[in-house]
Amino acid sequence: MRKYIDLIEQTFGFPTREFSVNGNYLSFNDIPLIDIIKEYGTPLRLTYLPKIGEKIDEANTWFNNSIKKYNYQGDYRYCYCTKSNHFSFVIDKVLEKGSQIETSSAFDMAIIRSLYQKKKVDKDLLIVCNGFKRPAYIKYIADTINDGFVNCTPILDNLNELAQYEEQVTTETYQVGIRVAADEEPNFEFYTSRLGIRYRDIDSLYEEQIKPSKATLKMLHFFINTGIRDSAYYWSELSRFMYKYCDLKKKCPDLDTVDIGGGFPFKNSLSFEYDYQYMTDQIIENIKWICDKNNVPVPNIITEFGSFTVSESGAFIYSILDQKLQNDKELWYMIDGSFITHLPDSWALNQKYILMAVNKWDHRYHKVNIGGLTCDSMDYYNSEAHTSEVFLPLIEEDENLYIGFFHTGAYQESLGGYGGIQHCLIPAPKHVLIDRDSEGKLVTKLFEEEQKEDSMLKVLGY
Repeated sequence: MRKYIDLIEQTFGFPTREFSVNGNYLSFNDIPLIDIIKEYGTPLRLTYLPKIGEKIDEANTWFNNSIKKYNYQGDYRYCYCTKSNHFSFVIDKVLEKGSQIETSSAFDMAIIRSLYQKKKVDKDLLIVCNGFKRPAYIKYIADTINDGFVNCTPILDNLNELAQYEEQVTTETYQVGIRVAADEEPNFEFYTSRLGIRYRDIDSLYEEQIKPSKATLKMLHFFINTGIRDSAYYWSELSRFMYKYCDLKKKCPDLDTVDIGGGFPFKNSLSFEYDYQYMTDQIIENIKWICDKNNVPVPNIITEFGSFTVSESGAFIYSILDQKLQNDKELWYMIDGSFITHLPDSWALNQKYILMAVNKWDHRYHKVNIGGLTCDSMDYYNSEAHTSEVFLPLIEEDENLYIGFFHTGAYQESLGGYGGIQHCLIPAPKHVLIDRDSEGKLVTKLFEEEQKEDSMLKVLGY
């Protein structure tokens, strides 16, 4: 009899650093998940907070290694994109590691103010203000600069943006950046990103607007939507960007920083392979080579890592409510939640996550489709990153079957409308935080109960 554990061990290198099996039960970062289920029930979202700091430490190590290896004369700073996960417990862990902050909207700036009032940041914090900005966002940025946040740096996204800071910023000088509009991948629907300033307008923006103003151009921002990947497309765009940096640096001595957005990928499969140190080496080596070729000092480097920072800290745990055989071959496992509301990226973008059974690892397995609770026909999950199928243990009478989706810590709550209206009014799951104390022992805390009907009815006006 082939068991579920045989399938996993023969398909992947298992156990891994994050996952192991104790008896018939799965552990996630040494957390016995069955114990969490017994205490809190399902559906359940959990966040393992130490993983956030671990990812920041790893990235700092890779870049520092590369800087030393290539005798790179610039420095490196890690920046966290708040849009990936805005929750206070995430931001607290990020700041503990000395990370800087990237914002995307006006309310992000309100978070910065709250953090300052609670003495979690000081006015030296680097705040990279990205996005196409509405008037409220502009005002928040200007007020923050006026209040003495000397490293609050709006990244100009259109040609009319600077004039608004000139009107509202009262300090003698302030610093800005320019986001460069990169070309999209060849298979994308559009040729050039809608965000940023096109290459042909950058020189005139500097000469005609920035140079005569109170602003100092300190940073060029580079963003590739598909992230940092070892492809001809990525290296071509990075090289093009760096040549523009060198050209602009010769005209603007104050320019000394490049911001590399897009980010490293996160592990979305047990078969995931990515050489982070190699990619970091290549970034540093390429930037240094281009700057040396153009007789320009190398820039300081900022990276904006959002999903990489928080994805691997998250998981969703579900119970299988029942099974339904809909025809001769389509067997459905029905979960006590919804992919559309709890894991919207799996529905909207066909994002794949690590999926494994929490228990029954000694049981036989078979091919299944997994269905959510909404009445939408698209509320399903039936393939994994490494294969077009899903295999899970048989449902038998010994105990209920539980399954987990792992590395789900980025975007899902914000895309799913945390605390608001959910599709078919399926409630948001309870959310449990897991940390470790000074002795390394697990500490669990219920952050939020499962969403109640009263909160939805209030939003709907009942």
